[in-house]
Amino acid sequence: MCSRRRKKKLGTPQKYDPTFKGPIYDRGCTDIICCILLLVAVSGYVAVGVIAWTQGDPRKVIYPTDSRGQFCGQQGTPNEKKPFLFYFNIVKCASPSVLLEFQCPTTQICVEKCPDRYLTYMEASAKNTEYYKQFCVPGFKDLKKSTPEVLRDGDCPAMITPSKPLARRCLPAINAKKGIIMVGNETTFDDGHGHKRNVTDLVEGAKKANVVLEARQVAMKIFEDYTVSWYWIIIGLVISMVVSLIFIVLLRFLAGIMVWVMIVLVILVLGYGIFHCYMEYAALKGQAGSDVSLKDLGFQTDVRVYLHLRQTWLAFMIILCITEVIIILLLIFLRKRILIAIALIREASKAIGHIMTSLVFPLFTFFLVCLCIAYWASTAVFLSTSNEAVYKVFNETQCNYSRTTCNPETFNTSNIAKQCPDARCLFAFYGGETAYHKYLIIFQIYNVFMFFWLANFVIALGQVTLAGAFASYYWAFKKPDDMPAFPLFSSFGRALRYHTGSLAFGSLILAVVQIIRVLLEYLDHRLKAAENKFAKFLLTCLKCCFWCLEKFIKFLNRNAYIMIAIYGTNFCTSARNAFFLLMRNIIRVTVLDKVTDFLLFLGKLLIVGSVGILAFFFFTQRIKLIQDSTPSLNYYWVPILTVVVGSYLIAHGFFSVYAMCVDTLFLCFCEDLERNDGSPERPYYMSSALSEILLKGSLESSKSAESQE
Repeated sequence: MCSRRRKKKLGTPQKYDPTFKGPIYDRGCTDIICCILLLVAVSGYVAVGVIAWTQGDPRKVIYPTDSRGQFCGQQGTPNEKKPFLFYFNIVKCASPSVLLEFQCPTTQICVEKCPDRYLTYMEASAKNTEYYKQFCVPGFKDLKKSTPEVLRDGDCPAMITPSKPLARRCLPAINAKKGIIMVGNETTFDDGHGHKRNVTDLVEGAKKANVVLEARQVAMKIFEDYTVSWYWIIIGLVISMVVSLIFIVLLRFLAGIMVWVMIVLVILVLGYGIFHCYMEYAALKGQAGSDVSLKDLGFQTDVRVYLHLRQTWLAFMIILCITEVIIILLLIFLRKRILIAIALIREASKAIGHIMTSLVFPLFTFFLVCLCIAYWASTAVFLSTSNEAVYKVFNETQCNYSRTTCNPETFNTSNIAKQCPDARCLFAFYGGETAYHKYLIIFQIYNVFMFFWLANFVIALGQVTLAGAFASYYWAFKKPDDMPAFPLFSSFGRALRYHTGSLAFGSLILAVVQIIRVLLEYLDHRLKAAENKFAKFLLTCLKCCFWCLEKFIKFLNRNAYIMIAIYGTNFCTSARNAFFLLMRNIIRVTVLDKVTDFLLFLGKLLIVGSVGILAFFFFTQRIKLIQDSTPSLNYYWVPILTVVVGSYLIAHGFFSVYAMCVDTLFLCFCEDLERNDGSPERPYYMSSALSEILLKGSLESSKSAESQE
């Protein structure tokens, strides 16, 4: 009785329909309003892109800007042959204004090369050297001008120090010898005013000059690693593609054997990882510095430092051991279900074998997603650089106009220059108070929102296309004779022609949730320094809730798209029918669908682990046969991590077709059970091999569930 009431609450099961032959070809357009809304939103997105491209200037990101707002090293400008930015007094970069306004309160000019010696202006004027001229403001030629007047007018820096270019900025050539910080070969310097200063003042100024300089230096080293190892990375990705393709082909003909081989190999790969970590852990015993804790070491840009610590290998070993134990326990508890899942994978292999174009279709989806990313990124860069240069007053002594905006062209004749003789009108940042600039934040949010919407739409289009093709295979009574000639292209045409609105509706809901999550992350970042614990707790709860909501919507959308592909109903109807169908078969969902997903995940894990181990041995020069061919790297983890991530994406692309096929066949299987009973009058559409093992496994699961009730 309870079971009947529960089924009534979960919707009405499908009834036998002799005219139903699978995906309906005679269908109409669905969710037209959402289709129109998508077209309007895309038109607005194009308008935002045009505004950004006409107003933006990417040079603001690429080239440093001097105190006059001119770019250093930009072709066609007076500074074309001056690619580096030089600071008159880098010590002032330690001022808090750097963090507030991202600009040092000192004169900055573009120079051809950074200074390579210690020299004060007084020494230069006494020796009448021409070397110092290149570090004075453009147009300054009179070295016979009195020193106090030159320094008062800010024509030249009081002194120059040995510097090296970093991120196109001249920063002190800092080095350390025996724990002593030095700039060049000195530990102190003359600041040009007759005072001795410690080089640590330069160090602090250099750190504040550009907060991300160290990160940029690491980025440059990573870029160098890519330039010398890119072809080996491509070879690694090609290997992962070949391995994935071979695995899929073997899975097509030897599904049962390949699944068990895959399980055994995953356990062996993890076991080898545990053994390797233990050997490294044991080899470091007694070595100097190997017992330093990760907490005491702190963050290091060179990852190789961590590999000389025993604690690192111990952590790796513990993580791999936990993973190994979890997988083994899951396999023990799911040993009976694995046989059922293998049957579903075998049927999915047959479907993919009849629709081989489905294996390359994810490349089309990936290409469209890349276009969305490229448009979003370029629009974001142009929007962020569409501000105007803002100049502010920087002064040495007390001045009522300090940090106020100014005009560099009229500043020398203004009232501010008369009241504050030592004040300078210097470039501060890119911003503005015009109406256009006030809408920039809205344009940026709209840019992110449209990226989420279009990316989700592209993914939804790929899911509906694959679902329609695989559904046409399942509902073909005589396989493959009753299948359409080009099932994938037919499904793609139906999705675009009739269900663009439904896909826009589903992706819109997901995009709204994702943009809310982005805003919550932004608020969390802004409230990090706040002491309101209740606000932090509430924000954490909201982030958790919306994360769960996003996962649920993705699951519901995926199954709704399958129902759209089969029946051609609108999004809400398809989502409701899919949800109720899954709830009426919740035991089968757990027994069949999720176990199959777990096995496919093991397949991806096997491919990524195998290729990752091969990349590790190659880039760490542990393969003696080709040791000489290994490129010299700053960070060998850069190509290894790239190969691992790329291998996962490639394996995920191949296995996503399998996952979509399995989900589609599973929903069709549940529909088939409700529509038909296996009699000659109402035969099942599933194959005999599939019906034999699935019906048996489902019957056992249903009996166990009823006994628990």
